[in-house]
Amino acid sequence: MPADKTLVDSSITNKNQSGVQSLEIGLSILDVLIDRNEPMMLKDIAESMQMHPAKSHRYLVSLIRKNYARKLDDGRYGLGDRVNALASLGHTELNQNNLLARLTQVANEIKDTLNCGVQIAKWFSEGPIIIQSVEPDSPISIITRIGSRMPLTTSATGQLFASYQPDAVIQPLVTAEWHTNNAADVTEKWQDFTQLQAKIRTQGYAVVTGDMLMGINAITLPVILPQLTNITAKPPISSDKATSENLSLEYAITIIGTTEQLPISEQHNVVEQILAIAQRYQIA
Repeated sequence: MPADKTLVDSSITNKNQSGVQSLEIGLSILDVLIDRNEPMMLKDIAESMQMHPAKSHRYLVSLIRKNYARKLDDGRYGLGDRVNALASLGHTELNQNNLLARLTQVANEIKDTLNCGVQIAKWFSEGPIIIQSVEPDSPISIITRIGSRMPLTTSATGQLFASYQPDAVIQPLVTAEWHTNNAADVTEKWQDFTQLQAKIRTQGYAVVTGDMLMGINAITLPVILPQLTNITAKPPISSDKATSENLSLEYAITIIGTTEQLPISEQHNVVEQILAIAQRYQIA
């Protein structure tokens, strides 16, 4: 006599719902990292899970082996490349939804470290526009605010973005900023500007010293997400022209300070400090 269909269905349902508890715990730890969206210490992860740190560590080891998590040099744990790969494929909106919040955290830490102003800019069709600004504790004269469009030729923000966009997009915009109809003059200026673009791409950041405001320096670095590997390479000057057509940058961070806060003689050390902070938040 055949088994009652209701009992069979119930048995199948219960079997399907049993799941794998260890997998669910591991995914819960991954959820903690995703929800925080910044590197965490082991003790903080364990506290969030209400779990002994040693047990949390075992699950993290497995997540790291499968590249869903990674351990940073400072001992903290962050999201691995597999999570970012899923984001880039559209399976999760992790990076897009939380990117500005993450960039704001970076800006605040840079401000606290260097006591400088920090601005976040995004590329739009008309050029880079400031979308977030963090003021330093000691006031300095910053003439740009949220909503300001940054000039491509005289601001560190503009120069950096101009170095990571196709020439077909950039050349008409910078030509308009030069306010000249003299073809020879435009040609000479463009040749000088392309040399500046090559220098910025080679060193990986842009610097201006008092170009927009006397006594105020600025350093701008690109925001590089793990899935945007085409931006991470720094091409040599000899291949600059061909490579620039394939580059595209969406966000950048600019640090603004006085000549005392951002001395040009120390710009390399300042950039290293900024990069160390950005790397902890997985945007460089």
